[in-house]
Amino acid sequence: MLNEADLAALWLTFKIASLSTTIMLIVGTPLAWWLARAQSRWKGFCNALVALPLVLPPTVLGFYLLILMGPNGVVGQITETLGLGTLPFTFGGLVVASVLYSMPFVVQPLQASFSAIGRQPLEAAATLRASPLDTFFSIVLPLAKPGFLTATILGFTHTVGEFGVVLMVGGNIPGITRVVSVQIYNHVEALEYPQTHWLAGGLLVFSFTVLFILYSVLKTQPAAQPFK
Repeated sequence: MLNEADLAALWLTFKIASLSTTIMLIVGTPLAWWLARAQSRWKGFCNALVALPLVLPPTVLGFYLLILMGPNGVVGQITETLGLGTLPFTFGGLVVASVLYSMPFVVQPLQASFSAIGRQPLEAAATLRASPLDTFFSIVLPLAKPGFLTATILGFTHTVGEFGVVLMVGGNIPGITRVVSVQIYNHVEALEYPQTHWLAGGLLVFSFTVLFILYSVLKTQPAAQPFK
């Protein structure tokens, strides 16, 4: 059965995942829109930068975040100047690391959905004198609904399953930075396999169920058709 430490790790994990997913949607939506519509020569660079966590070892990203957010890093000096202290080994540091590590899982589905909409609906809205903001909320968002659903679920579930980045940036502090993946590692290291099965099996069932629901819902959703 799950003990108090397991429940605390689960609660912390889902709290971080919820906050990180919200931040990723807020930041990732305009970024994905720009990547889908822009013709800038910087587009390839930005696409590569966003996708970098997909191929970069989590410990590498965690190491450089640890340096940047530490007392001698640029980010660390800024946060200390603002009276926030340093972010490593704190809840805020885990959120920052989670956002950066899981961002591709939010930006890429949104970018694909925005690209599939095409120009015709936007041009039609412009002829009706709709403002860009009104066009985005009235036309783009409804057409990109499957992309937002995919981005939300993938961003959330990927954050729940993080290990390397959160261990590097947050460490293993009970009730503060010990997320469920680290708690599973602790159980395995202590040869506590029954407790490991409860946590690992629960996450396995949770992840499969969420993805099954996602693909079942997407199957019934009409995809946005590209316009020439």
